[in-house]
Amino acid sequence: MTEQLNRVEIKSFLEEDIGSGDITAAIIPESMMAEADVITREDMVLCGQAWFDAVFKSLDASINIDWLAAEGESVGKDTLLCKLSGSARGLLTGERTALNLLQTLSATATVARQYADAVSGTDCKVLDTRKTIPGLRNAQKYAVACGGCYNHRIGLYDGVLIKENHIIAAGSIAQAIRSARDLTSVPVEVEVESMPEFLEAVAARPDRIMLDNFSLEDMAEAVKLNAGAIELEASGNIGLDTIRTIAETGVDFISIGALTKHVKAVDLSMRIKLVH
Repeated sequence: MTEQLNRVEIKSFLEEDIGSGDITAAIIPESMMAEADVITREDMVLCGQAWFDAVFKSLDASINIDWLAAEGESVGKDTLLCKLSGSARGLLTGERTALNLLQTLSATATVARQYADAVSGTDCKVLDTRKTIPGLRNAQKYAVACGGCYNHRIGLYDGVLIKENHIIAAGSIAQAIRSARDLTSVPVEVEVESMPEFLEAVAARPDRIMLDNFSLEDMAEAVKLNAGAIELEASGNIGLDTIRTIAETGVDFISIGALTKHVKAVDLSMRIKLVH
């Protein structure tokens, strides 16, 4: 987790909100102390404690944060998540940035937990994609894992994913895979959209084949023909209502853009009480 938490990013998040200074918090005496409670207004998987803590510690290292629920824990509506104490100005200034991060990462982990539960008992793993919120890729990828799913490649540098336009430019699936093998030692995956393309990809031996928008029948046939030789990943308009059936075809992975793309922030509340 510490590898995912970039202090430079935290600084930029705060600068975006504070700019030249929090002129509203300045109306509070600098010596004023306060306490605060953070409560969830809906069921959720708690995720993002380190980011939340880093926001307040960046503003005032003396602010104390006492977590009452664990990272990755499923908690119910109206649960008290944590208690804070320290400088009133620091708590007020950091409130929105800290909550924005916590509510977004908790939302991501909550959705991931739903998808992980949906394929529980199968051998299939649910993967995220690169469809992340700009500036929050590493954080959201962490949240996906926190929720029980798995990470696909982080970016364009740690894995090859050959898609339709790459194939057109290279001339063929086989040529695209050969060129990738000559260029790099990272895993090579190719996306196919039909059974003929699938058979061509199998013959070219990539590390993984993505079955894009395959029917259940074709997916099951691909699994049978492949016989475990190459990793198979299903993708394309897959939701909670269909993922179990797809996992039961025997594919190794299912990638879901909605894990990070369609998240709706968890409703959190932070109540501050001044201490005289």
